[in-house]
Amino acid sequence: MSEVPPTRMNQQIFKVKKKAAQSGHKLLKKKADALKVKFRDYAKAIAETKSNMSGDASNAFFSLTQAEYAAGNFKQKVAEGTLSARVRVGAGVDNVAGVKLPVFSKYETGAVADNQSLGLAGGGKKIAAVREKFTKLLDMLIKLASLQTSFVTLDEALKVTNRRVNALENVTIPKIEGTLKYILRELDELEREDFTRLKLVQGKKEEEQAREAARKAVEDKENDNDITANFDAGEEEDVVF
Repeated sequence: MSEVPPTRMNQQIFKVKKKAAQSGHKLLKKKADALKVKFRDYAKAIAETKSNMSGDASNAFFSLTQAEYAAGNFKQKVAEGTLSARVRVGAGVDNVAGVKLPVFSKYETGAVADNQSLGLAGGGKKIAAVREKFTKLLDMLIKLASLQTSFVTLDEALKVTNRRVNALENVTIPKIEGTLKYILRELDELEREDFTRLKLVQGKKEEEQAREAARKAVEDKENDNDITANFDAGEEEDVVF
């Protein structure tokens, strides 16, 4: 604080800084509250998705076992295909209170599905059910990956925002307020010193004026005495009317 010169200009500068810090603290507090709400929503969505995905995964693999029982082991035939991807995962961005969260989405590539002839000899319905259930499971996995990645990113952003809020609330704003108090205290002290100095100067001027008035009074009295002493009525000639 002692490094800051206690001037009116610095006082105005630190008042502006305090106002800016308080505004920033208010905005960051709102941002932190919005992130907390979104954070809880993501946590709830992740828990629900994991709970649902557990059942979907069990159904999908059970359906695969049924299909293998009905159509035989068709994994080798699937592996012998071209294996061109009919589904791909794209990445997008979701903006939450200024925080960019990654969002994954599924899109069709338009490729022709291979191994459409699987199950013609038997078990075709079971294989179609397997394809349907694993497609649903893939959707759940993409959703979970998107939620989990956004959750981690949101957690880091929330920690950073809370650190900034705490820094403004416990360090920056108190420091600015302390500097303002120091400047105000020093300015008051300077004003008191100036007032005391002015009073002393005024007192000295009044003393000088009083001494000057006394000196003039003494001089006037001496001049009157000299005039009276030099006056002799006998030396005056008679005045004839």
